Amino acid sequence: MIPVSVVVMTRNEAANLPLCLPRLDRFAERFVVDSGSTDGTPAIAAARGAKVVPFLWDGRYPKKKQWCLDHLPFAGDWVLFVDADERPTPALVGEIAVLMAEGPDRAGYWIDGRPVLHGRPLRFGCWNRKLALLDRRRARFPEVSDLDVAAMWEVEGHYQPVVAGPTGRLRHPMDHADEKPLSAWFDRHNRYSDWEAALRADGRMERLIDNEAGRRRLMKRLLHRVPCRPLLVFLHAYVARLGLLDGRAGFDHALARAFYYWQVAVKTRAAAGRETP
Repeated sequence: MIPVSVVVMTRNEAANLPLCLPRLDRFAERFVVDSGSTDGTPAIAAARGAKVVPFLWDGRYPKKKQWCLDHLPFAGDWVLFVDADERPTPALVGEIAVLMAEGPDRAGYWIDGRPVLHGRPLRFGCWNRKLALLDRRRARFPEVSDLDVAAMWEVEGHYQPVVAGPTGRLRHPMDHADEKPLSAWFDRHNRYSDWEAALRADGRMERLIDNEAGRRRLMKRLLHRVPCRPLLVFLHAYVARLGLLDGRAGFDHALARAFYYWQVAVKTRAAAGRETP
């Protein structure tokens, strides 16, 4: 078994969990931390051998990811965060196995997320990247003072943990394939854009970006200020990153990214009082 504890945070993930958990069979521990699901998620997790832990947020910090680092009875020090709609590829699982056998020399590792749209993994375009494999002794999610943003409720927003030490990047990805209806994707990103706009409107996003390291911090600052951001995001994903070679799926994914940043821009101006929505 790979000496890593996997944490899957859930709330009504019956559609995704049966596809996610089998990809995690080689890891020593699998925790499903559930927030009051009503669709049978805990039973699915237990039937597939995961340790089910109920979570009830008290409306304060820590939020859910940091709570997991603080309270779960981990057998070891290395933790892998996997969303229910993510599937670690066999190549990634093998890479983590080799890393743990040889002994990791970093405090955490970035993992690319490969979008799956219309049933096919995208080869090109913009993928996401998360600091998902962590030495829990040297990692902590920052407190962003975002409790006023109701849309994000119990889970940390779109930011990475702060780690004490250098980080590395794994070569192989996790597939990001949500089995829920597309309406769920739009609902989720509507909430994410509410959160991001609120933080951008009053300067909190700038302070959050300061937690990033080196080149990533510089790129986020540039993207934070660049004009015509939705158009540039689309052109970057669809043209510069060759998303057009993925056909309709590549176009839809690039357009969805641009739409997200358009939402953020409109909501930011509204939150800052510069215009009405």
